[in-house]
Amino acid sequence: MSSTLTIRLPDDTAQRLKALAKSRGLSTNKLIEELSAHALAAWDTENHFRALAATGDVNRALEILERLDAEDNQAGA
Repeated sequence: MSSTLTIRLPDDTAQRLKALAKSRGLSTNKLIEELSAHALAAWDTENHFRALAATGDVNRALEILERLDAEDNQAGA
């Protein structure tokens, strides 16, 4: 299933997103889909971390932080 979502962005932001998509050989729609998936995965991980932190499982929480750092380092490369 697919939904249509209309968003308003400043013109310069929209143009930069189009340029980024083109540089990656993607449509703007596909780029936004990928960026959204990444943001949602980070949000899910953060919520999971907060739930673990609430239970006091420090070791598990530290493992998640290490994994997030590794993902951030890969994304920045």
